[in-house]
Amino acid sequence: MDYFNYKDNRLFAEDVDINTLAGKYGTPLYVYSKRTLVEHFRKIKDAFEGLDTLICYSIKANSNLAVLSAMREEGAGFDIVSGGELYRSLNAGADPAKIVYAGVGKTKEEIRYALKTGILMFNVESAEELKTINNVAKSMKKKADVALRINPDVDAHTHDYITTGKKENKFGIDIVLARTLFNSARKYMHINLIGVDMHIGSQITTVGPYLEAIKKVAAFIQELRADGAAIEYFNIGGGMGIIYNEEKPTTADSFAGAVKPLIAGLRLKIILEPGRFIVGNAGILVTKVIYNKKGRNKNFLIVDAGMNDLIRPSLYGAYHKIIPVNVVKAKVELYDIVGPICESSDFLGKDRHLPRLDEGDLLAVRSAGAYGFAMSSNYNSRPRAAEVMVSGSKYSLVRERETWSDLILKEKKTK
Repeated sequence: MDYFNYKDNRLFAEDVDINTLAGKYGTPLYVYSKRTLVEHFRKIKDAFEGLDTLICYSIKANSNLAVLSAMREEGAGFDIVSGGELYRSLNAGADPAKIVYAGVGKTKEEIRYALKTGILMFNVESAEELKTINNVAKSMKKKADVALRINPDVDAHTHDYITTGKKENKFGIDIVLARTLFNSARKYMHINLIGVDMHIGSQITTVGPYLEAIKKVAAFIQELRADGAAIEYFNIGGGMGIIYNEEKPTTADSFAGAVKPLIAGLRLKIILEPGRFIVGNAGILVTKVIYNKKGRNKNFLIVDAGMNDLIRPSLYGAYHKIIPVNVVKAKVELYDIVGPICESSDFLGKDRHLPRLDEGDLLAVRSAGAYGFAMSSNYNSRPRAAEVMVSGSKYSLVRERETWSDLILKEKKTK
């Protein structure tokens, strides 16, 4: 469910014509629907009503301050994986007591920053990290609240690059070895072990892998409690999938209905970390046709957005629906939609049936709100796109387009 729809053969974001936004701000352009992302957050919140739940929006999906502010206004906490994401969340007015810090490579400087800020907890992913957090906390005369991130060795049946809960992945602690780490945690005077965490992957469209993982980790929590651990939190992660093409992902209500019976009896505070589910379908990437190129074996629509703007198709072979911003009556042809980057992997979509489009015509790449701008780059010295947030009939520029001068702003010439 989103609010990007045609009215009088023109694509709108809520009540705003995409042509208006492209004309004012140029292309490539990310456009977000505030109503869409807020409603998706509320779907999860409502689905888990009745449990003591903290929903921590996963900043890595889309870290724009306008998105973070919208989540904060809804009462969300934040799931962060870097000091930079902590800085962003605080600048968006986040309550530090609602911030959970994940990630396998936290530096001492980042740990110190998080402890000074007063975050809710760290999700610890190794014995080495636990020791480092203890030492940093000791130097600051503080105690660090932590959760152990368990790797339950469960296949999430998603792309290999976004699977995080199998034993060959770098994330988390093997459930067999976790007891050793728990015993280590008890020895550290500057560590409070207050939670257990799991995260098995992203773009997961069925509930089965969650249930398998939750059962394993819940059993481990019961073992810890039997040994006297004062566990307060169970973080079941995020990763709920969305519709990019023909997927039929589990709804928030169905997901909660299957999960709640497994966790309700634990009498713990539950943390969820959704990102893509909230913001994925709340954004589109608007791009303009530069050339309609007829090749020997292929027809190409060469557009002004490339893999530096949206890398998911090139990186994962991900599918995004691509639609014309203006419905035109023209012969439908088969195209590859490609960008200007000097890589054969620079494409937004292949073998797409679209009406004939020419220079200046606009296309919208759907479901680009998650891992779109957040993964963009300046490859080929291309300035990054502008971002706009729409709310009803109002809209605002929430990130200015970069300029060529921005590209060299931090660089120095040698003498």
